[in-house]
Amino acid sequence: MVRQERAVRTREALIRSAAEVFHHEGFTAASLTLISSRAGVSNGALHFHFASKAVLADAVEHAAAGVLQTITGPGPGPGPGPGPGSGPGSGSGHGSGRGPGSGAGAGGRRDTSTLQRLVDATHELARRLQQDVVLRAGFELSGEAGRPARTDLRLRWHTWVTAMVDAAERRGELRESVAREGVVAAVVAVTVGLEVLGTRDEAWLSRRTVAQFWRLLLPALAPGPALGALEAHGSFPR
Repeated sequence: MVRQERAVRTREALIRSAAEVFHHEGFTAASLTLISSRAGVSNGALHFHFASKAVLADAVEHAAAGVLQTITGPGPGPGPGPGPGSGPGSGSGHGSGRGPGSGAGAGGRRDTSTLQRLVDATHELARRLQQDVVLRAGFELSGEAGRPARTDLRLRWHTWVTAMVDAAERRGELRESVAREGVVAAVVAVTVGLEVLGTRDEAWLSRRTVAQFWRLLLPALAPGPALGALEAHGSFPR
């Protein structure tokens, strides 16, 4: 049991060390010697757990996919129209500057609209990209020209955003004139763009930057009565 626990810790240390090196050096230039040194293990121990740099990169992507899953949570349910808090007089978070934390959490409570879940997830994604090098490296590996992505996080994010927008449309949370494909394209393009820009300047991943995007987009998406209940800054404290 002790040996197994030590092996798990070594594997986790190597994945984190690899994420740091991949993030700073890129996959092609990353050195296995540097990765093992940062993890505090020998090259032999690294090769015991991972047969090659490509296999190690796959493990980083897989770990990052797990982090992304915690951000997005389960997919949207087939529920009825928007829940409490989305009708007239229920709040004015978008227009009044109401502080964060007054709505539902990022996990998507029963009374949280699908659009609000999407907004919250983009904020949480940006926050975790700032703080979690494994998640950041996983996204960066998805765009590496030098290797095929085994677990394409950008594609997974695109798929989840598409499902959320589809659900918002079914639930009547989008204006009738809104093209679903255009919403997906805008959200994915901007969030992935912020992820790329945030590699060099984390201000692109700030809550303020993400909120500015949603302040521009939400009035074009949500019908008037529902708009006031949406929190462009996210419905959770940070």
